[in-house]
Amino acid sequence: MNPPAAAPDFLIAAGWEGAEIRPLAGDASFRRYFRVVHHDRSAILMDAPPPHEDPRPFISIARWLTGRGFAAPSILAENLVHGLVLLEDFGDARLRETVDAAPESELRLYEEAVDLLIRLGQHEAADIRAYDLAEYQREAGLLPEWYTPAVGLEVDMQGYVDAWDAVLAPLLAGHTPVTVLRDYHAENIMLIEGSESLGLLDFQDALAGHPAYDLVSLLQDARRDVAPELETAMLDRYKRITGAGDAFDVAYHVLGAQRNAKIVGIFTRLWKRDGKPRYPGLCPRVWGYLERDLKHPALKPVADWFDANVPVELRGDPLAIVGE
Repeated sequence: MNPPAAAPDFLIAAGWEGAEIRPLAGDASFRRYFRVVHHDRSAILMDAPPPHEDPRPFISIARWLTGRGFAAPSILAENLVHGLVLLEDFGDARLRETVDAAPESELRLYEEAVDLLIRLGQHEAADIRAYDLAEYQREAGLLPEWYTPAVGLEVDMQGYVDAWDAVLAPLLAGHTPVTVLRDYHAENIMLIEGSESLGLLDFQDALAGHPAYDLVSLLQDARRDVAPELETAMLDRYKRITGAGDAFDVAYHVLGAQRNAKIVGIFTRLWKRDGKPRYPGLCPRVWGYLERDLKHPALKPVADWFDANVPVELRGDPLAIVGE
């Protein structure tokens, strides 16, 4: 976590000469983050190195969100050549740690997070790429691309595609697209000191798609256990306030299954390709969500495929399954 070589000159140009650069975090991509401290002020330095990363989508969506009253980090400075962006510092109070330390706050904070999505859905989608069938299929395909080979399975690939086509195609008609942040969960939602707004992070991959997707991200959190009772209560809250009906229920579980299949594939890829062995240990939780979604009648074609191709005993932590 050494700062990028171009960081000192970038900070000087931005008016932060002499600032201390402290390692903060990386994530599942090539992006890294640092806290920049200068006397009594601080900011976040995003290192999104080209050609692996492009910070422009983050900057664009951040400005779209702030322009509509949502708390995304203000862009203080940018250097696209070096992939450096200086951001407003929201502090360290993430929703996850706050709720884990004070469980009595869980219901209230999840209600606030759901209500934010309701407000987001009231705005016309940003001018971004559509979350279309090809993208849904590409993402779902990460499971047979990475997970099933990792646990020694040969599976029916065409049957997998056909099953997802059967459940996803009806979803694409009959809803108005909204801005889907795509990673809206407890580790990307900040509690900003002195503000009543929840801070938003990690939205650079936003697409125009179904409003149920971000609700799934929140309530079927790959990194934090969300009790079924809380999930049901928050889904009911969303439907009650928005007037959404049975079609939203179907979309929620279909997109839940699709997202969880994708995440199982991504977490396996992070281990097999990128050498990050902590991620397979998160897969059992994700499999649990996936199996809950597959019980919905709308998922029968996909559930049948899993029953025929992935034995229950091979649904879990792929690293533990193969004994490495």
